[in-house]
Amino acid sequence: MIEFINVSKTFPEGNHAVENINLKIEDGEFVFIVGPSGAGKSTMLKLIMREETPSEGKVIVNGRDLTKMRRSQVPYLRRTMGIVFQDFRLIDKMTVFENVAFAMRVTGTKQSVIKKRVPYVLKLVGLERMGTRHPSELSGGEQQRVSLARALANEPSLIIADEPTGNVDPKRSYEIMNLLKEVNKMGTTVLVVTHEHNLVTKFNGRVIKMKRGKIVKDTAEEYYKERNKKERESEDRFAGFDEISENKTETTYSDNYDEIHERVNRLIKDIENEN
Repeated sequence: MIEFINVSKTFPEGNHAVENINLKIEDGEFVFIVGPSGAGKSTMLKLIMREETPSEGKVIVNGRDLTKMRRSQVPYLRRTMGIVFQDFRLIDKMTVFENVAFAMRVTGTKQSVIKKRVPYVLKLVGLERMGTRHPSELSGGEQQRVSLARALANEPSLIIADEPTGNVDPKRSYEIMNLLKEVNKMGTTVLVVTHEHNLVTKFNGRVIKMKRGKIVKDTAEEYYKERNKKERESEDRFAGFDEISENKTETTYSDNYDEIHERVNRLIKDIENEN
């Protein structure tokens, strides 16, 4: 969980990067942060990563007050996060496998774990056959997927994607966003900073709009209403299953089985159509 409580950040030259922000992001949310250049989006991310500390207020991540966190504790905080950069930031001399493994080595992960985990995350992003290649041999979309695999390497509870589609074409942009959506379905909180409003429109999620250091719009209420509606619809699909089971007898079992089977098939079709 991420919480900003009356947070302001003013830099020495007098620039008010963010001003009196109050915000709460629950575990497992998918959140877009949008706004023009200079709106304060990057400063918000830096406060969450503890690259900056607020001039006023509190920033709380996973129950920990970052304003009171010692510098020696910051690396442990960042191990719970995966960062996807716009410019990829891959190491050219390393192979794809080595780039992803490097993120694990710096946290002291055992080599035996690295050997198992890296192929898994590369397969997750569709690059299981690219492990021996170097970044220069990959397309922009493939390099961004390596960046995402690296972010996932340490099983973070939070993924921060800073303009993740800025250097790829529209088709690859959708691929990257679909991957982030799949990661979110696994329970990981995802924050995406983007200026691409077409992506925000297409991919359902909470939207936080910033302007001149302030939050001017937050669709949290709309987002939660939609999520609750989907949960209720999912529950409705299964309604009656228990009833059938409770009424089941040895003589009527085959009839009930046919009814359950028919409902399951309808449910599977509904889910396939949604996807």
